[in-house]
Amino acid sequence: MIPLHELSFFILAALILVISPGPNMIYLISKSITQGKKSGFISLTGVVCGFLFHIIMVSFGLTAVLLAVPFAYTILKTLGTIYLLYLAYQAIKPNSKNIFDVDKNTSYDSPKKLFTVGFLTNVLNPKVAVFYLSFFPQFIKPEYGSVLTQSLELGVVQVLVSFSVNFLIVLTASRVALFFSNNPAWIKVQKWFMASVLTYLAIRMAFSKAK
Repeated sequence: MIPLHELSFFILAALILVISPGPNMIYLISKSITQGKKSGFISLTGVVCGFLFHIIMVSFGLTAVLLAVPFAYTILKTLGTIYLLYLAYQAIKPNSKNIFDVDKNTSYDSPKKLFTVGFLTNVLNPKVAVFYLSFFPQFIKPEYGSVLTQSLELGVVQVLVSFSVNFLIVLTASRVALFFSNNPAWIKVQKWFMASVLTYLAIRMAFSKAK
């Protein structure tokens, strides 16, 4: 089992990353605003199932790679650092899109399509796999027990964090969109705060050492 202090930091990192705008968040916000909360929740179910798919694949993959290739930790750490810095840049790059600007002239989708698109949006998003492969190893240590068990533990925690945040997003999408449209300055604050935290996580990851 992963110690509570390590798990607490992972929860914070997972929270920061889940509120970083991406395909999942854009899709959920779009469907929640244009088709209502019910459609948002159906879409969220698909997204969560996509996370579970990635977790199973990555957990078994990490177990094989980390046990077979000792320097894999360094490779994954480097990828993770680059990925976090990329996310930080995406948050503040010029002319970046406001995720709350959605096209309201969209047709209504069936529950099956909402679930399927939500699932595929997550499964086919390479950033999700990169996050798991590059971030999980920073918290997995042989002295904590089975690598597979630790990976699955982190996966479950990440899904719970992601589900909780996205659940709130579906509930409040319309009100949040209205708030940001009326207070554009807060969008800049949110972007720079996000970029600062992601950069801190990248630096921490870059200087972390395998034990």
